[in-house]
Amino acid sequence: MSRRSDSQAHDDETLPIRHVATIPPKPAEAQWLIESLWAAEGVGIVGGPPKCLKTWLATEFALAIAAGTKALGRFTVKAQGPVLVYAAEDDLPSMRSRFQAVADARGIDLKDTPVFLIDVATLHLDEPRQLHRLRRTVAKARPRLLVLDPFVRITKVDENSAQEVSAVLGSLRALQREHQLAVLLVHHMRKSPSAHLGQQLRGSSDFAAWSDSGLYLVRHGPAEFTLSVEHRGAPSPPPLRIRLELDASPHLVVDDMALTSSSPSAEADPLHNAILERLRLSGRPVPGLQLRDALKVRKANLLEALRALRARGLVERGEQGWFLPPSSRP
Repeated sequence: MSRRSDSQAHDDETLPIRHVATIPPKPAEAQWLIESLWAAEGVGIVGGPPKCLKTWLATEFALAIAAGTKALGRFTVKAQGPVLVYAAEDDLPSMRSRFQAVADARGIDLKDTPVFLIDVATLHLDEPRQLHRLRRTVAKARPRLLVLDPFVRITKVDENSAQEVSAVLGSLRALQREHQLAVLLVHHMRKSPSAHLGQQLRGSSDFAAWSDSGLYLVRHGPAEFTLSVEHRGAPSPPPLRIRLELDASPHLVVDDMALTSSSPSAEADPLHNAILERLRLSGRPVPGLQLRDALKVRKANLLEALRALRARGLVERGEQGWFLPPSSRP
């Protein structure tokens, strides 16, 4: 449901107010844009380290929403509509090839699918003139989803500055509310582990705080990735194991083999991964202080992760430090 604009304020210049009980609740079927993966009219992040399928995932989502087909071949799109994409790191022919490959793999006729690419060399949303042009473009195209890929190329702000980042994210939130669309922002993650994936996003913590839906890609091998999902207003689904199918029509594939809690290699939390890898490489007990210094994390986050791993039987603690029990050793 849209909010009233400032032009609808009372004559005495007070802000308009409404009793909470007079506002109709959102129907359950209107909760999702992509069921269990992206909130309806939600803003959010697709995050991951470089070369971790972020643009491929954004492409899959964009095409599914525009065509009204299932995202990743299995997640229902609840609201079909046009999609507007700005890909700062790929030229238009490269994006055409990427979309064509996914369309061919999903059985979609690309020429009849309303996906539109913003055709400008640069787009800096911290500049009022360019932000105004984006607003006018969105008003004209009326997309269901706006994809901006990646954040570092669509602004000139310091991504570590909360003030500068929040100003850009606030503008995107206002755009979302004004035009009742979803906004998908691609952003990079640091390689250093954190207790929570949202905290691993590069730069200001405002990125995680801003997101209604956050999708985080973590690499576990040359071609193995885990996709973890977090929502502001809904439970998170289990992590997914995905890979890029490199056939004649490259596209993402969700592996049917579920992630198991007993397998350290299937652990989705990057800090848990880092702890297990450090203990595997050590081959002997490692004191907690040494772990904290090696992983460069806060003591509280390390202890929380160690307790979680110990509860699952993946690590043990002895007089000389933490170690892998026999059942967890390679």
